[in-house]
Amino acid sequence: MNWMEKELAAMADASLMRSLRASSPVPECPGYTVRGERILLNLSSNDYLGLSQHPAITEVMRESLLSEGVGSGASRLVTGNRAPYGRLEEALSGWQNCEAALVFANGYMANSGVISALVSRGDVVFSDQLNHASIVDGTILSRAELARYRHNDMDHLRFLLNKYRDKRRKLIVTDAVFSMDGDQAPLRELSLLKREYEAMLMVDEAHSGGIYGGRGEGLCHELGVQDEVDVHMGTFSKSFGVYGAYVCGSRTLIRWLINKARPLIYSTALPPALVDGISKSLDLVQTEHWRRERLHEAIKLFRSSLSTAGFDVGAGDSPIVPIIIGDNDTALRFSGALEEEGIAAVAIRPPTVPDGTARIRFSLSAVHSDKELIDAAERIRTVGLQQGVLSL
Repeated sequence: MNWMEKELAAMADASLMRSLRASSPVPECPGYTVRGERILLNLSSNDYLGLSQHPAITEVMRESLLSEGVGSGASRLVTGNRAPYGRLEEALSGWQNCEAALVFANGYMANSGVISALVSRGDVVFSDQLNHASIVDGTILSRAELARYRHNDMDHLRFLLNKYRDKRRKLIVTDAVFSMDGDQAPLRELSLLKREYEAMLMVDEAHSGGIYGGRGEGLCHELGVQDEVDVHMGTFSKSFGVYGAYVCGSRTLIRWLINKARPLIYSTALPPALVDGISKSLDLVQTEHWRRERLHEAIKLFRSSLSTAGFDVGAGDSPIVPIIIGDNDTALRFSGALEEEGIAAVAIRPPTVPDGTARIRFSLSAVHSDKELIDAAERIRTVGLQQGVLSL
């Protein structure tokens, strides 16, 4: 195992070492987390709507545990497909206004399973350069050719689509909102290119579901392009505050995935109580509109406060607000200094982001108050001056 020690030492020298740190919620203080003995304002969670500790979800799961038990006991194709799955998938297809839906264990398994089920050798996947790792890995598993286009560059995508126009199957895949930059994909333009080149279009709404659309359906619905999307994927681990993922589309697509998506076929089904909890969260996402409204108010305030402080936070209206630091070690020091100031904000480094773009990735929640965010922005400014990221 000496080679591991050498590689780990090299990672440490490059300020790329990662480690696990225990965190826990603060029930009486939503939007905060405990690390060690310190209570910190949590600006790193993806709990965008503040549902992860919702008492109604907890109660539904408690009741389900009593009737359904703890575990599912098998994969969905054996005996793990409990009744809560059918109820949830019917509700999901209604929410997304599509023919059918399928629940997966998590977003990584959904993306890797769907892509490797749709394409294989002789096919090509057109993937945005900043897509999530699960999309890249799903393409590798599929053995299809990977054609990565420059981030949101539709001219480059058109060039690649023309280059590979004779491939058997063509799949365009994009995040709706990009997880490390918080900007949006040009979904209208992607829809037009999909039609022009007779490709399939898959959109990952992990960081936009619950946030956009009249009932939180996501960015595709917000922009009115949902009917152009062949594969609509999203997660329950962010805005929904629970765990798992879904795929929506045609009945034919869902039948195909049930028979071809290996992560679904060969994995134990989610516990039924968790599936019931997701159903309750879906109800809340659709009906508690104030959460989306509050989140968007928080986003505007925080982005404006950081811009006024002198930071370049980029364009966008998502709850993901990055400050690009550049150097890995500086980003780590910045994150550590923020923790000393009472803020949990993690440094994001390569390979999660491109070399030279290490950053602090802030993410907001509907439970954050104006005062908390204004105070946080002032402390972030202080740390920025201390660390030489900002100048007077």
